[in-house]
Amino acid sequence: MTIFGYPIENLYLFTLVIAGLLTLLYIFFGDIADGIGESLGFLNPALILAFITFFSASGYVLEFLTSLPSLAIIIIAAVIALVLDTLLNVFVLIPMSSAEESLGYTEESLKGRIGKIIIPVPQDGFGEIVIESKSGMISKPAASYENQSIEEGQQVLVIEIEKGVVYVIPYENDLDYGYSG
Repeated sequence: MTIFGYPIENLYLFTLVIAGLLTLLYIFFGDIADGIGESLGFLNPALILAFITFFSASGYVLEFLTSLPSLAIIIIAAVIALVLDTLLNVFVLIPMSSAEESLGYTEESLKGRIGKIIIPVPQDGFGEIVIESKSGMISKPAASYENQSIEEGQQVLVIEIEKGVVYVIPYENDLDYGYSG
């Protein structure tokens, strides 16, 4: 079958190469395309490019390896692309988008956490604190909540966060449960 004077195998191959190049550009400039995709609502550029890539690749392979009519190959390639695109969305893109959000933290979520002073906090001054989290260590500027000095290595409790500065008090875990080990 020929379309626009070209064999359909060549059109599948050209489409595959162009979709591959667009996918490569999307990797580098994806933030811009994501902004466009958000304005359109349901259209995700990654899914559109993946569909075109899957469609052209499966169409090219089916045209090259089988003797099915071209219309049947177009339908089969579209079904294959739809199934693969759905699997990509459900098992890769959706989990990745929620995982990215779960690695972040909000300043409000630091309240009540225990950290360690790595740069001493002078009276009426600033030092630095590290707080362990699931995604690594969080380092923040720290000040004493009660305007007292806090030495390096001291465990502290986060009381308040204001303008990116963590206000802390010394924390001592001297709970004795009567266990003599």
